[in-house]
Amino acid sequence: MKDNKVYIFDTTLRDGQQTTGVDFTVKDKIAISNSLDQLGVDYIEGGWPGSNPTDTDYFNHPPKLKTSIITAFGMTRRPGRSASNDPGLNALINSKAKSICIVGKSSLFHVEVALKISKKENLSMIGDSINAIAKKNKEATFDAEHFFDGYKLDKNFSLDCIKKAYDSGARWVVLCDTNGGTLPNEISDIVSNVIKVIPGSNLGIHAHNDTENAIANSLAAISEGVRQVQGTINGIGERCGNTNLISLIPTLVLKTKFKTNVKKNNLKYLTLTSKLLDERLNRISQKQQPYVGEFAFSHKGGLHVSAIVKDAKTYEHIDPKIVGNTRNIVISDQSGKSNVQSQLSDLKIKVDDKTISKIVNIVKEKQFEGYSYDGALASFEILVRRELNQIKNYFILNRFRVTDERRWNAKGKLITESEATINITVNGEERMTVATGNGPVNALDGALRKALVGFYPTIVNLKLSDYKVRIVSSEKGTGAITRVTIESIDENNRYWSTIGVSTNIIDASYNAIHDSITYKLYHDLNAKK
Repeated sequence: MKDNKVYIFDTTLRDGQQTTGVDFTVKDKIAISNSLDQLGVDYIEGGWPGSNPTDTDYFNHPPKLKTSIITAFGMTRRPGRSASNDPGLNALINSKAKSICIVGKSSLFHVEVALKISKKENLSMIGDSINAIAKKNKEATFDAEHFFDGYKLDKNFSLDCIKKAYDSGARWVVLCDTNGGTLPNEISDIVSNVIKVIPGSNLGIHAHNDTENAIANSLAAISEGVRQVQGTINGIGERCGNTNLISLIPTLVLKTKFKTNVKKNNLKYLTLTSKLLDERLNRISQKQQPYVGEFAFSHKGGLHVSAIVKDAKTYEHIDPKIVGNTRNIVISDQSGKSNVQSQLSDLKIKVDDKTISKIVNIVKEKQFEGYSYDGALASFEILVRRELNQIKNYFILNRFRVTDERRWNAKGKLITESEATINITVNGEERMTVATGNGPVNALDGALRKALVGFYPTIVNLKLSDYKVRIVSSEKGTGAITRVTIESIDENNRYWSTIGVSTNIIDASYNAIHDSITYKLYHDLNAKK
């Protein structure tokens, strides 16, 4: 394959910030930049210097990177101004960035309706801006906004726009599917015509994901000869997001003949990079995200697991270790001995076949009661260790009581307060504590930990990071079985999930909290041995 080098352009810190609810700090941007640099992406679009204090500070004090080139984003000169007399363009040119990406219109509709300028003026804006950047010996990239929609409307004008950028010195001319509505076959047809005007070695693709085709569109463009691809970590971005580089990069490296500067050995940082972004944004990671999700290499059916034990390639398209992920054998009512045996092996628990069969039967009985260990492996571990007498009762619940009060406070505001009283026994000593909280579960959790912290100090570092409720038998109405799943995290950034089941939501929540605390105490206390 001739000229098969593809360059990766990450725009998480700029286009990704268009996501509703996303607002990066300078520290966030530096941490994410370092992670992308470690991965080996070619360009990191850090933001728009001069447009806000955060981006300006980032470009004034850019992180020192080993491989990635920090790129500043902005727009062409404004209508009616010269390039030298445009403050926004000059802020870009005078920034410390060696690479500058400017966006401009390439659709006649947007030129005439949005900007309300002539074709000639739009072409001059593109040419003048790119030329000004090139004269400062900085690498220029032109993002041709709404290119594909514009091409369908008036292909000659859209081609004139990108040709103007290329002739004026643009290193990269990026074809943007800004509305995300173009399909892969259309991308292929249009790009094949564009390459007759501009060499593929100077073309890029920026696909939005509004039809869930961003990755397919990017691959289609690359197959036709485009050699730069833009996207974001986890596909974040305005509306439905952008091309997900966390999925696209390993696909290019592992499944095609194209070359990138992201080496195969660096793919082990993919999962860490994906999770870093989610942690910075305080978001729950998508468990079914390809390559890096918790469920990306999960196996549930007993027959599947039996095959995997013999040959992992049977039901996995790659070795999960390549992308920094791990295999997950799910424990469920569909489980066979292979599922349980694989999970016990991961836990370093050795048992005989008779015990494995017993555990399988216990799991299936629990499933019938409403339990589901698919996403609650910590509760599964506790279940097994109790059966094997490997884990003790760190505390005994005697009773608890939770009350809710809804009232008007002194300021005339309607409020709801929850209060929990709990009585437990620890090492033969009885303790009773009271705590208030934001809801009954929070109050109960607070009261329990308040009672335990004197005996087990590490409990103070335990946090509940997620709480989910599911009604298992909805046909029973208010008497239905409730399943509560809790995700916890501690000071070591160790995550685990536990489950509780009951016809009473508070009781189910307590069961899940009890397992969570038991799991932490078991591992904390055994780590000291």
